[in-house]
Amino acid sequence: MDELAVNRLLDQVLAPWVKQLGLVAGDVHGTQATLTLPFSEHLRHAGGVICGQVFMAAADTAMVVAISAALGGFHPMTTVSLNTSFLRAVRAGDMRITARVLRLGQNLVFGEVELFDSAGKLAAHATTTYALLKESPANV
Repeated sequence: MDELAVNRLLDQVLAPWVKQLGLVAGDVHGTQATLTLPFSEHLRHAGGVICGQVFMAAADTAMVVAISAALGGFHPMTTVSLNTSFLRAVRAGDMRITARVLRLGQNLVFGEVELFDSAGKLAAHATTTYALLKESPANV
């Protein structure tokens, strides 16, 4: 998937509040997708660090892009599990999110996502399971 296709996918399938994260398409090929999460003050909670919900939404979105790349385009899917380990606090700076499909089955897709801070240090790690749905996508 090229950058235009990824941006079209993000525009068409994301909830409005996820779009507000401003995720930027990076390298997407085969079964892997890399996105950038630009830093914004509004991503931090009262403790001064980027909140975990932001990491999880970015991880979930990056995996949807990776699965779509592996399938040759978007197909309806839903998250079955997203297990996230938060390894370090991130207070500022853009983040890089890399999602990889580990196994693409007929009904289930397994993957992992790594989220790196602006210094390139692993900040969070997630494992994922998605169910591929049978209904056709609406307006995609």
